[in-house]
Amino acid sequence: MTTFLYSHPAHHDHVTPPGHPEQVARLEAIEAALSTQAFDALVRRDAPEATPDRVELCHPRRHYDRIVAAEPQEGWGQLDGDTFMAPGSLEAAMRGIGGNLAAIDAVMAGEASNAFVACRPPGHHAETETPMGFCLFSTVGIAARYAAEHHGLKRIAVLDFDVHHGNGTQDVLWNEDRVLFVSSHQSPLYPGSGSRNEQGAHGQILNKPLEGGSGSVKMREVWDRAIDTALTHFEPELILVSAGFDAHRDDPLAGLNWHTDDFAWLAHRICDLADQTCAGRVVSSLEGGYDLDALGESVGAYVEVMMERGA
Repeated sequence: MTTFLYSHPAHHDHVTPPGHPEQVARLEAIEAALSTQAFDALVRRDAPEATPDRVELCHPRRHYDRIVAAEPQEGWGQLDGDTFMAPGSLEAAMRGIGGNLAAIDAVMAGEASNAFVACRPPGHHAETETPMGFCLFSTVGIAARYAAEHHGLKRIAVLDFDVHHGNGTQDVLWNEDRVLFVSSHQSPLYPGSGSRNEQGAHGQILNKPLEGGSGSVKMREVWDRAIDTALTHFEPELILVSAGFDAHRDDPLAGLNWHTDDFAWLAHRICDLADQTCAGRVVSSLEGGYDLDALGESVGAYVEVMMERGA
């Protein structure tokens, strides 16, 4: 088996205003990084467009309708202080969801060991009825519910190592006992949630706040313990990853001071868990990462490990 890469040209059509950190150039940096000979073995597939009923796995129809109505015919529509839409943003977001669902289907069918979904806009800040933090829909939250409903899985782990807390994923999965949600994130920092006492309706949410500047050693300690907890007490049948790369020391939006090889280490540890509990099944979805060079390097390091472990 191998690693699948899902993306689509429509992700370039989500154009944000000049100077906005969540820009088309992010995806271009990733595409450049994954275009070298080292990634020739990646199986590249177009992300299909999800249907509105998939959005309703986590959001009421009125939320979807609000997003549809907010998409402008030209220029930008603004949903909050930093969340924008352009013509084409809806399709981009729906293909992000569709890419994740197709990736789940592929790894569950044994066509691929694991998959990476290079999509934008990101999703982990979108709450049940609130788009925010650059995010329109809870992409990974929807993917988790899809895995439970469509594939009948009873134990799904969602691991989020983005530097910002995945408040939206936490919100949409607060009452979902089939999903273990683990988030490491800098605190204090936007969006201000993610304290240790936020544990979900069934104690299935593990928040791991990290102090600014805490660096690689602390991160590895925290994730070693978190992954051991997931293995011992949950034994997931599928692992979904909100893969944000903005904890990198060069990222302009935060300050956890991680290094590129930390993302390779995380990929190895996630694969360790997957190999022991779910036949290596991992689907990772792009979240943050706003220094273009660091983003390309970090995604490359992460995907290279996924390819090595999935071979």
